[in-house]
Amino acid sequence: MFTGIVQAIGRIVSVEPAQVAWAEGGFGLRLTVAFGGLDNSDMRIGDSIAMNGACMTVIAQDAESFQVDVSRESLSRTTGLDQPGPVNLEKAMRASDRFGGHMVSGHVDGTGVIKAIVQIGESHQLLVTLPAALSAYVSEKGSIALDGVSLTVNAVQDHDQGCDISINLIPHTWQSTTLNLRQPGDRLNIEVDQLAKQVERILQRIHQVQ
Repeated sequence: MFTGIVQAIGRIVSVEPAQVAWAEGGFGLRLTVAFGGLDNSDMRIGDSIAMNGACMTVIAQDAESFQVDVSRESLSRTTGLDQPGPVNLEKAMRASDRFGGHMVSGHVDGTGVIKAIVQIGESHQLLVTLPAALSAYVSEKGSIALDGVSLTVNAVQDHDQGCDISINLIPHTWQSTTLNLRQPGDRLNIEVDQLAKQVERILQRIHQVQ
């Protein structure tokens, strides 16, 4: 479990075929990721870590970097984990940690596309288009994770293809995450509110048994 508060920007430094095949079909990728500014003093093999919002398991590490295996399923649902480049990093939360963002599982639901980035004073407004399959799970003043960053939805505009959401990025978030490297047209990993998905599941079951 994570909170969507990015702890450091790391960097994928190498991408190689994974050494084992995954049950859902074929070989995935093995990534070597530089810690960047992440405190790794308490990290152990087997720990969970979120990379751009996707939960991965540390399978090896040294003083400078760690390795994870990414399955084909994860690669099919995410963006930015199949090539070298910067990534947002967050270690799994502990029960005693502050809950600074919102409940983030690290299970990416899909990807969205940046429609526009507009600077407004010291802040930046981010407009993101979500696919129809995810549009029901977002609401004004609700929470969403974009590339693993916990953010508040300021506005939602529905349309035939899905919806557009407006996000305000304060200077700290802009400077401390990879969002400042994004451009219109880029894809972002999306995790919607897990509570909204659970409510939908409950309502579906109630409807089916009636």
